Amino acid sequence: QVQLVESGGGLVQAGGSLRLSCAASGTIFRINDMGWYRQAPGKQRELVASITSGGATKYVDSVKGRFTISRDNAKNTVYLQMNSLKPEDTAVYYCQLVVITITQLTRYYWGQGTQVTVSS
Repeated sequence: QVQLVESGGGLVQAGGSLRLSCAASGTIFRINDMGWYRQAPGKQRELVASITSGGATKYVDSVKGRFTISRDNAKNTVYLQMNSLKPEDTAVYYCQLVVITITQLTRYYWGQGTQVTVSS
């Protein structure tokens, strides 16, 4: 079993910064892709940023140049550095990890979600 623990959300004024973390623990052989999603009230969950095991990154257009995703493989942790935050970034942020188990099965795990609120 794998557990994900997110941290780092909160309330910040527009233009401010936050750093989200998502740490995985449990029986893990390898973690492939890691990603951050967000869901605002009344909207569908969207992929904000992703990073492959090789370090290649992708971002949704609305956060390019403001958010940076990174990972620490030794700690099984993914980060999302969010700068120049805007009110429209307000949402619950979820991490997702693609985990390869010791039995070579692919499993998708989600964090519990962390609230990010940006005030104008």
